[in-house]
Amino acid sequence: MLVLRPTGADDAAAMLALYRRAADGPGLARYPDELDESFPQAVLARAATAGLSIGAFDGDRMLGEIHAWRPGPRKFAHVLGDLTVAVDPDCQGQGIGGKLFEALFAAAREMQPAIQRIELFVHTGNPAARRLYERLGFVEEGRMPGRLRFDDGQVHDDFAMAKTL
Repeated sequence: MLVLRPTGADDAAAMLALYRRAADGPGLARYPDELDESFPQAVLARAATAGLSIGAFDGDRMLGEIHAWRPGPRKFAHVLGDLTVAVDPDCQGQGIGGKLFEALFAAAREMQPAIQRIELFVHTGNPAARRLYERLGFVEEGRMPGRLRFDDGQVHDDFAMAKTL
């Protein structure tokens, strides 16, 4: 049974394992060897002070996680950015990503000061994610040609997308 809930310090190991699995696929901007114990610690600390992190669990196993936070200056207090979502590759296509986003939208609506805008990036090599984001109401606001360069030499454009709550 899938349970969505805020993540905490006790979830760091599960988060690291999830992101290492997900980093083997096309979606994340990190490789598995770039993820160490400091990664979930940094995510959890930043989410606790300036945003949120929500995990999707089946028992003790984290099947997905989404996090985002306010950029910092008060002029951006209505924005959640630096959004990252990861779903276990074995569980993709089962609606977990959409459920994580819906939980993020609901939690963002409860934040004070109010969140009015959520921002993310998606690259050209991840069309399934882009379709999901568009279905959830995100719109393209810009394109950054050649922003990602993969170890195999592939270069992908990044799209800036945002959703207004």
